[in-house]
Amino acid sequence: MKLIVLGASGWIGSHIVAEAKSRGHEITALVRAHDKYEVPNVTAKSFDLNDASDSLHTLISDETVFVAAIGGRALGNHEIVKNTAERLLNELPNTSIERLLWVGGAGSLEVAPNLKLIDTPEFPAEYKDEAIAQGEALDVFKHSSSPLNWTFISPAAEIFPGDKLNQYRIGAEQLITDEQGNSRISVADYAVAFVDEIEKAAHINKRIGVAY
Repeated sequence: MKLIVLGASGWIGSHIVAEAKSRGHEITALVRAHDKYEVPNVTAKSFDLNDASDSLHTLISDETVFVAAIGGRALGNHEIVKNTAERLLNELPNTSIERLLWVGGAGSLEVAPNLKLIDTPEFPAEYKDEAIAQGEALDVFKHSSSPLNWTFISPAAEIFPGDKLNQYRIGAEQLITDEQGNSRISVADYAVAFVDEIEKAAHINKRIGVAY
């Protein structure tokens, strides 16, 4: 497949690029400065979400899958998350893109009926703004009338650097936990689950969660 990845230089985005590349997919990376992005066998193009004059249409050629791995933590502009979801759902249907896969957050997953992870006392305060922003983006997807097929993929409550085990479980709106009550997945195995969904297209217009 031909993929275009927004946020390819980020922590999660770079793992998705590496996993997809290892399976033979062709990748175009959208990064702020293409001349500083040096990943073999990946085409890099400059794109800045904060620049309204940057056009997606001129950057997309014949790719069919768009991956978005973005957040507002670095610059403190969390509104960019919801705004980007709206922008992609509006603009991508007029391109060759057939599917949008979104790197989501875990905060909006339910830990009990009508109780989201973000609303529990244990949720870290430093991640709350980011979780709220991802929840707003999820609402955009769920209420969109865009013809574009999308999948919102939430990681476990804890996503960490670690070896690839090539194993994971898939859930829907509920947080996945293990026998000890922990919700964890390595970033490498999150990337495995993400690229599996790219290839299988098993959850169209749905949010899924992945964890061990």
